[in-house]
Amino acid sequence: MPHILIVEDEAAIADTLIFALQSEGFTTTWLSLAEQALAEQQRNPADLLILDVGLPDISGFEACKRLRRFSEVPVIFLTARSEEIDRVVGLEIGADDYVVKPFSPREVAARVKAILKRMAPREAPAVSPVANVVSGPFQVNSERVQIHYHDQLLSLTRHEFRLLQSLLAQPERVFSREQLLDGLGVAADVGYERTIDSHIKSLRAKLRQVAAAAEPIQTHRGLGYSYSPRHA
Repeated sequence: MPHILIVEDEAAIADTLIFALQSEGFTTTWLSLAEQALAEQQRNPADLLILDVGLPDISGFEACKRLRRFSEVPVIFLTARSEEIDRVVGLEIGADDYVVKPFSPREVAARVKAILKRMAPREAPAVSPVANVVSGPFQVNSERVQIHYHDQLLSLTRHEFRLLQSLLAQPERVFSREQLLDGLGVAADVGYERTIDSHIKSLRAKLRQVAAAAEPIQTHRGLGYSYSPRHA
């Protein structure tokens, strides 16, 4: 069964999560410090991390940033703060979900199951798709999870890669925020649509570092976004 690493400094909260997760058949490890969790993830990688934002040594946000330097393991943030800006920041730096305290442990367990189901490898097709796809100045290598732009490799997060890959696959098609979220495997809960805007902003900044005058990602006000080869 999948193994879940819980990083939470409050024993009572950790105990309820351990009980709920083990009741669903998961195995768990509980640590109270972020530094311990980062070291443990390098030694014995878990399948998913439940990471408290307010930890005694370093914040969960900082821990997630460090984690993303060596791992793309799914992360669910726990926080006592419900401000939208906190939620957006958490998702921008690589979290997969965000739960505000107080919460239902059974709900967290359900979210863990949903994320792991989305992350599970699908059955390989009878004929493997072409790994390399060229769209204007972009080259997409799906097997290596890489995208080159004007022959330069882009440094992308997992969500940024999937988002740009979806846009490049259908030039000129206007995708709604909900459709792009579905492509990322993120539930379209209230407030999540705006995270697409944040990812688009980050993507544009990275593309402008390569070609400052180009605008390959077009905004369609009130509708969504598209990839325009004419502006790439």
